Amino acid sequence: MADIYPAWILHLRKKSLDIFNTHSVPRWLVFLADLAVVFTAFLIAYVLRFNFHIPADRMGIFAWQGLIATAVYGLFCIIFRSYSGLIRHTTLTDITLVFVVTTCSAAVLIFFSLIGNWLHWADLLAIPQSIILIHYVAVSLLLFFGRILVKLVFLFATGTSKNKKRVLIYGAGELGFVVKRVVLSDPRYGFHVSGFIDDDRNLQGKKINGINVYGPSVLTAEFIEKNKIESLIIAIKALTVDRKSSIIRSAIAVGLEVLDTPEVDKWLAGQLRMPQFKRVDLEDLLGREPIKLDINTIKKGLTDKTILITGAAGSIGSEIARQLTSFQCKSVILVDQAETPLFYLQNELREKFLDARFRIVPADVTNIARMEYIFTEYRPHIVFHAAAYKHVSLMEENPHEAVRVNVGGTSIVSELAIKYEVEKFVMISTDKSVNPSSVMGASKRLCEKVVQSRARQKGHSTQFIITRFGNVMGSNGSVIPIFAKQIENGGPVTVTHPEVYRYFMTIPEACQLVLEAGFMGQGGEIFVFDMGQQVKIADLAKAMIKLSGFIPDKDIQIVYTGLRPGEKLYEELLTDAELTIPTHHEKIKKAHVEAIDGTLVLERIDWLLNDLYSLCACEVVQVMKDLIPEYHTTNGKFKEAKSAPVK
Repeated sequence: MADIYPAWILHLRKKSLDIFNTHSVPRWLVFLADLAVVFTAFLIAYVLRFNFHIPADRMGIFAWQGLIATAVYGLFCIIFRSYSGLIRHTTLTDITLVFVVTTCSAAVLIFFSLIGNWLHWADLLAIPQSIILIHYVAVSLLLFFGRILVKLVFLFATGTSKNKKRVLIYGAGELGFVVKRVVLSDPRYGFHVSGFIDDDRNLQGKKINGINVYGPSVLTAEFIEKNKIESLIIAIKALTVDRKSSIIRSAIAVGLEVLDTPEVDKWLAGQLRMPQFKRVDLEDLLGREPIKLDINTIKKGLTDKTILITGAAGSIGSEIARQLTSFQCKSVILVDQAETPLFYLQNELREKFLDARFRIVPADVTNIARMEYIFTEYRPHIVFHAAAYKHVSLMEENPHEAVRVNVGGTSIVSELAIKYEVEKFVMISTDKSVNPSSVMGASKRLCEKVVQSRARQKGHSTQFIITRFGNVMGSNGSVIPIFAKQIENGGPVTVTHPEVYRYFMTIPEACQLVLEAGFMGQGGEIFVFDMGQQVKIADLAKAMIKLSGFIPDKDIQIVYTGLRPGEKLYEELLTDAELTIPTHHEKIKKAHVEAIDGTLVLERIDWLLNDLYSLCACEVVQVMKDLIPEYHTTNGKFKEAKSAPVK
């Protein structure tokens, strides 16, 4: 609807808005202005009391009495901070503070007047009570109407909501009002609050400060379209992860941008500011409750210990390193062959955590001489083995490297762990190792078999533990950063198949569970993490597009490219031969490990590693099939692979 105001009013409104946009009066100036009003009102009260003719005997003291009155008012202004609110957004609370200040000040001045008359200090303190009362009324009205006038001018300047961004605030409580005040405080952001949403039925259907309060049921396409709502701001202090996730999903489903209010302790100098409102991220959408760790057990297991992390520059290895900064480890040895990521990790640990316990050691886990040197030099008590090639499509084209690095590296490091009497060896595995369909998954299953076989060997005290979980959000090369980059570039977002499902967990969450499981296990266990429900990748892509403020298949296209060789539609966490046993941690279960002939497995794997490059790719895959009966490749070129002769 077009504006109904004439051009000169629109011009005046624009000029007023420009003033509000470019000028923000500091609090000290508001304080001085209030004091000027108080002093002026006192002079007016004096003049009115004496019918515009001040007696000659009072000409010398009325200005001093005005200063006394101003000082009293100034003291109460400071006590009650009546000058601290934004004048353009004066509320009933601000007006109440003004009346509290003026009333307290008038009461004190009357008290001074009584004391002055009683003690005959009449000339200075004995201000006539009639003047005090006239002044009280005058200053109250001036301060009140001054604030209202500024607010009316601001409302006039920003009165139309035609071109504003209409938002709903989820939460009609104290935090909701703070958020409302903040989003309206700066017209440069162009927000118009169209309503509150609250779960409290007693508030629904009412108006608060002229703004409607709705129930959650209004988050429908019809309501949003009718009222032209664009954004939802979440403003509830105590909100469970599940409830927050549900609200976000409902809002995204109807095309709303969702902003989150930061926690109070993160407000800048105790004040909330517009730039602090951030779009919710994928972790909020997936909604997983924070993990509760057995900190005492972990602390006891890590104190004064030397920790070795392989694959330390990767997503999991580097996060384990970060989490170890909270414990009193003796030293942490970070091993990786990726020089540049290792360099960046070193800088982060030194600058962010100021931690000198970390040793950066460039090394390839498949280089037995180099790894033995590291074990000899540092004598680790605990090993977290995270080094591995992980990209399914890349390993499908290079099965030799998948076996050499993943299986060979695990074999070398686990053997050295026994030789150098490591207390615990924790291997990071993946759900892709369960009933594998890819070379990468099969190689990780072989890694598990190596570790299981080491655990069964006699004559050592090393506890071998396997942790198995699915995809971690934001890890290098995973689907989420790929989608984010594609969205940033304007699309299209590529999804392999409309019915692909995957498990997801945050990197910190996965690493916390790794630490927990590492000190829960006694040796030989496979710990399976509760990954929640599998997520449909197509829905994930749509959610990420919406979270970025775009409309799927309109602003950003989704293109289905077909499953790649080795990929499955969905992942599993247990093989057909495995069952789970609960542990004391609700998110960690222990797999009932199938019986294997450890000696035979190690002999067969040693032969494969020794003769690896004398075999063709198909022969390598067939050996893996022989060792892993549940391995069923989906790669056509490997389906008819023949067994290689064992030498």
